[in-house]
Amino acid sequence: MANHPRPDDDVELSPIFSRAAEASAVPERSLADHGMLPDTAYQVIHDEVMLDGNARLNLATFVGTWMDPMAQRLYAETVDKNLIDKDEYPATAAIEERCWRLLADLWQAPAAASALGTSTVGSSEAAMLAGLALKRRWQQARRAAGKPADRPNLVMSSAVQVCWEKFANYFEVEARYVPVTEDHLMLDGYELERYVDENTIAVVAIMGVTYTGCYEPVDQIAAALDRIQAETGLDVPIHVDAASGGFVAPFLQPELAWDFRLPRVASINASGHKYGLVFPGVGWVVWRHVDAVPQDMIFKVAYLGGEMPTLALNFSRPGAQVLLQYYNFLRLGRDGFTAVQQSCQDVAKYLSAGVAALGPFELLSDGSDIPVFAWRLRVGYTDKWDLHDLSAQLRQRGWMVPAYPLPDELTAQTVQRIVVRNGLSMELAGHLLDAVRECVTYLDGFTSPMPKQGRTGGAFHH
Repeated sequence: MANHPRPDDDVELSPIFSRAAEASAVPERSLADHGMLPDTAYQVIHDEVMLDGNARLNLATFVGTWMDPMAQRLYAETVDKNLIDKDEYPATAAIEERCWRLLADLWQAPAAASALGTSTVGSSEAAMLAGLALKRRWQQARRAAGKPADRPNLVMSSAVQVCWEKFANYFEVEARYVPVTEDHLMLDGYELERYVDENTIAVVAIMGVTYTGCYEPVDQIAAALDRIQAETGLDVPIHVDAASGGFVAPFLQPELAWDFRLPRVASINASGHKYGLVFPGVGWVVWRHVDAVPQDMIFKVAYLGGEMPTLALNFSRPGAQVLLQYYNFLRLGRDGFTAVQQSCQDVAKYLSAGVAALGPFELLSDGSDIPVFAWRLRVGYTDKWDLHDLSAQLRQRGWMVPAYPLPDELTAQTVQRIVVRNGLSMELAGHLLDAVRECVTYLDGFTSPMPKQGRTGGAFHH
């Protein structure tokens, strides 16, 4: 009788889910002795990440989850470009500079030609570069005046994104947090003189607070610092963390003075992979003038046959996302960006109005700044459930809507937040409102409190 080979003897002919590699546990702590076919490895990983949530229904994150097919094609064609290698990829390097100069113009730099900027892996790196430039400038000025330069501090709202906590920790700067209160839900210049002194390297203003989506009033903060300078002589600059608002305010609130129109604004960071509409992996920082960045922060490196300046915490990094940012600038223009952001804001306002109309909730914001809004339970509405329970119920229906406490004096208050990004259509928003209504009806039907044990939810720092 003929000796027929088992299917595993020729794995390329075996059905993919019958292969030995599919039947075995994948390596997690040590490398396997033998590999597997490319399509088997692909299938293993493809199946495992199916356990992730649906990115389009993730309303917790600010990070972009959709780009059009031509952008995806460009991404695939340029994924191998190393942005640091300007000698090998001079066209990509030129496009990077073009992008930040366009942003300098968009953010009303007095002269885009004399501004300075760079792309970064994300807005967090951009914020840290800006913070370092502020620290170095302050140190140099102090030393030139014969004063001690070993105790820098940075003033900001306690509602800042966690990257600023990292900056203060990693680069040894005292973080001075202005607390969030019921009367002052954001940094607005109130009692700023209590926090600013001769060691203050800057005040950080947020264009799009992650908790609520609201803009901090940069003009009011600048006015408060003007008064402080008039009284004390302290000339303190502002850095604007426009991680989200930098790609929204110029199109939806063009009359709002938050950017380089205010002389006290020294630098601005933004996230290209948030409302810049790019897949994850790109941020931007722009300084009002090249003199705002100490020359000792700019390295000239001989690399792969050429000499080039580099201003970054990273070295080798992908160039594809920078090209995707430029693709968006070309593809959309001012009219296109305005249309996209206006559509997102329309959806946010529709959703916030729908949530407010349900009865149990009180809005903290309605999406009028960046397309983000937050709400809390009305006092005394129920003792049977809270927003963590609502978040869990929505997750069971596929929607990720975070619940988390506010900072400082308001930690007893839990809020929920929805981030509307490009890709959340009005039709999907209608389905989301239906889901919220169904969940509220279900929770209101309980006759005893929902259990609090075993909760896995936590704060979101997107």
